[in-house]
Amino acid sequence: MSKITEYFKETRGELKHVVWPTRKQTFYYTLIVIALSVVLAYYLGVFDFIFGRILGRALVL
Repeated sequence: MSKITEYFKETRGELKHVVWPTRKQTFYYTLIVIALSVVLAYYLGVFDFIFGRILGRALVL
């Protein structure tokens, strides 16, 4: 049981060394992740559409 207690004490001590982002940083990082996700989804969707058309035409021939 002492190993579990020791583990949690060490974990708590390590978490005190962490530099947490501010609320403003977290907001902007979240916006960046959402924007990049939308751009990447659009990019992949365009290529999926193009390759789907090419493959569809190739299979008809």
